[in-house]
Amino acid sequence: MLFELARVSLSRAGRPVLRDLTCSLREGASALVGPSGSGKSTILRLLNRLSDPDEGSVAYRGADVREREPRALRREVCLVPQLPALIEGTVADNVRFAAACGERNPDVGRLLRLSGLDPAYADRDGARLSVGEQQRVMLARALALEPKVLLLDEPTSALDETARDAVEATLTELRERLDLATVTVTHDPAQARRLADWIVRVDTGRAVEQGAAAEVLQ
Repeated sequence: MLFELARVSLSRAGRPVLRDLTCSLREGASALVGPSGSGKSTILRLLNRLSDPDEGSVAYRGADVREREPRALRREVCLVPQLPALIEGTVADNVRFAAACGERNPDVGRLLRLSGLDPAYADRDGARLSVGEQQRVMLARALALEPKVLLLDEPTSALDETARDAVEATLTELRERLDLATVTVTHDPAQARRLADWIVRVDTGRAVEQGAAAEVLQ
């Protein structure tokens, strides 16, 4: 099992966000599906210790995540946020910045190709890219850390249909080429069906259903 969450509760500013949540996320491709505000992104942040629960436990491949040094865990279990957050400079600057956090020496051109961008993008100003292109640079930055798991928070929410399809195709190819596990947060059941084999439905801070995508998303 990739992740196991047991009786997890978490509050912010006195407001419950997760309530006694128990679920599993399997190796391969999983998705957290539910409406906005249901707690999906909060769960994602628990998986690499960007947050810790108030109660309950989160296990990664059989070990409590609190036993892992947070920065080392985040290099192995890497979050790609919903909104691109590039540093000032070129695309290559951004990829090298991320790689330096993991003491890696990146092949920028290869990482851009893996993310669906032409290597010629390396010298472009990140601030002048489209949202879809910036999202791909964020993906390249994550791959620069050589992660074992990608956490994808609404990876296509700001994209039109054409760009969405292209990013989804890239993610599917990445899983096959690099043997990555993925956990995708999405409000769209159709996208979850395209990107995941295992589904956890989340509503009002609870896991209300989980299982194979073909069964949960009938």
